[in-house]
Formats: sequence, structure tokens, C-alpha cells
Amino acid sequence: MRRVVVKVGSHVLSEQNRIAKERMKNLVEFLSKLSDRYEVILVSSGAVAAGYSKIKLDKNIVPNRQAIAAVGQPFLMREYQKKFEKFDKLTAQFLLTANDFDSRRRTEFAKNAIEVCLANGVIPIINENDTTATEELVFGDNDRLSAHVTYYFDADMLVILSDIDGYYDKDPRANKDATVKKVVNTISVKEIKKELNPNDTFATGGIVTKLKAADFLIKRGKKMFMADGFDLKCAEEFLLNERQIGGTLFEAKQ
Repeated sequence: MRRVVVKVGSHVLSEQNRIAKERMKNLVEFLSKLSDRYEVILVSSGAVAAGYSKIKLDKNIVPNRQAIAAVGQPFLMREYQKKFEKFDKLTAQFLLTANDFDSRRRTEFAKNAIEVCLANGVIPIINENDTTATEELVFGDNDRLSAHVTYYFDADMLVILSDIDGYYDKDPRANKDATVKKVVNTISVKEIKKELNPNDTFATGGIVTKLKAADFLIKRGKKMFMADGFDLKCAEEFLLNERQIGGTLFEAKQ
């Protein structure tokens, strides 16, 4: 494995209507270690949370949410830049939508720029272009985008860091005996078509969008690992020490 895409969700990056700076610091420290071993691409939510701390509009109205994201994106990048600088890491911002991957030309342009960044030790930070990507802003929460980034930008694996620490055999909120599946090879159509269930005021996805991302990658021969984004121990053990002590690995059956 040489290239990894790490996606971090809104719930992990926000608390009390603002960016969770301590969790972001821990994330950056982890990604800095990871980038010493792999080429790392970060797909990050958080623009709406960052913007809402500056301009408090009704987030349920799409144009308001887009405006909040437009205000918040520069602040989000500034926080990342300050924290990565402490580890002597340079970052670059890419704003994409799922529609960018519908055009071979636009995909190639973006990929070329990503390749140059990675070749020069720069960590690309990708977010949805929330001011124009209405459908993704309402439904996707970067899960679908991160799966496309993984596939079209030739990464070996997508790692999703979330408030959902794995794929359970049953709903853990209703079943105390629910357990996390260690490895998943296939995802049923029934699971993918379940109602979206975001767990946070800034999130728009949930387990369903993550399963869609996993299904997209499994069918294309790529892997996805989903783990706790609040406590990065599982992700660190899996990626740095090759030990799976938690989380779920999605991969095609060997």
C-alpha cells in the first residue's frame, strides 16, 4: 500500500457549534505520522461548522448552509495549515464535487495537480465545493466524494474516521449485544437503501452513505476501513502497526 485517502466527518471535527481544535490537533498529528510512510490525501468536512461559528444562519435552508460553508472553508484551511506547520507539513486545498468525476478532462486535471502535490510532500486537503454542490451538500457529507477520490486518484485504501466506529451486525442503539463486523466482503442492496441517519447537526450522512462508499470501492477492487474518529488508536494500529483491534475492513473476498 502506497497511497491512502483519509476522510474525517463533521461530527468528529465539530463540537458546540465550532471546530473541535483538540480533535483536529490529534488528527493532524496522526496524519503527519502517516505521511512519513504513505502518500496521504485528506478529505475533510467541517466548513459548515467553521462558518457557523462566524455567521449564525438557519442551516436547514440550503442557500444559508452554502453561505455558511463559503465563510467557513478559509477558516477550516487556516486551522489545518497552522497545525500541519508544527510538523513541517505543507498542505494544499482542493474543492471538488461528484460532478467533477463525470468529466474525464476535469478528473485528469485534478489528478495531475494531486500527483504533483504528493510528489513534493504536500498533503492535499479535499472538501466538497459546498457553494455549488447542492445535492452533495444535502445528501453526501463527503463519503461518496472520498470514495471517488480513492478510486480516480489511484489510492489503495479509503479510511473513514467517524462517530460510527464500525459496521455492526445490528443497530447498536437498539441492541446492546450488537457487535462490530471485523471484515465485510459484500453489502446488500437492502442495507444501502435504508433511510439516512445522520447523528449530528452538521452531518448529512450516516452509516448508509458510508456503506455506499464501501460498496463503490469493493466493486472496483479497492479497500475501505471505517473506525472511530474520536479515539484514533484503532486507525493508528491498523495503518501504522498493521493490527486490527477495532473498526471494519471492507474488501472484496480474496
